[in-house]
Amino acid sequence: MPAEATEGYELDGGRARKVARVVLLDPEDRILLLHGHEPDDPADDWWFTPGGGLEGEETREEAALRELAEETGITEVQLGPVLWRRMCSFPFAGRRWDQDEWYYLARTTQTATQAAALTELERRSVVGARWWTCEELTRAHETVYPTRLAELLRRLLDEGPPARPEILDTEIV
Repeated sequence: MPAEATEGYELDGGRARKVARVVLLDPEDRILLLHGHEPDDPADDWWFTPGGGLEGEETREEAALRELAEETGITEVQLGPVLWRRMCSFPFAGRRWDQDEWYYLARTTQTATQAAALTELERRSVVGARWWTCEELTRAHETVYPTRLAELLRRLLDEGPPARPEILDTEIV
């Protein structure tokens, strides 16, 4: 059975939402992150990789590419392997989100971004995108998810993709 067809993890007895995220690198090895905030509190903000939940019978690869196009307008990508997997649970927009996230490596030469098809909730909570160098990410004082992203990116750039996806620590906020 393909990995995409397996069931998601459970977190505290509930079914976790299946999510595909993209670690998108440009020719200069910068990573693209989206800037988001709590819909009713712009001061409660963070940076995160593009991506989102699977729709219908989508594979995680299909969801990764669709979400990337919707959130950034970037469609010229080479989707690579799954780098990391992470379980997380966090409050957002008045509810708790339990997610089983898979992070795909992708490369692009297309660096201009424009949100093409945000949901209503995303329009209220995503305020932009930025390309970050690994050094900028390491020095950043902003909140970034996953929390070890700077360290993970440095290892990816130094050593290349892992032979099999690394399971990251569960993050519960």
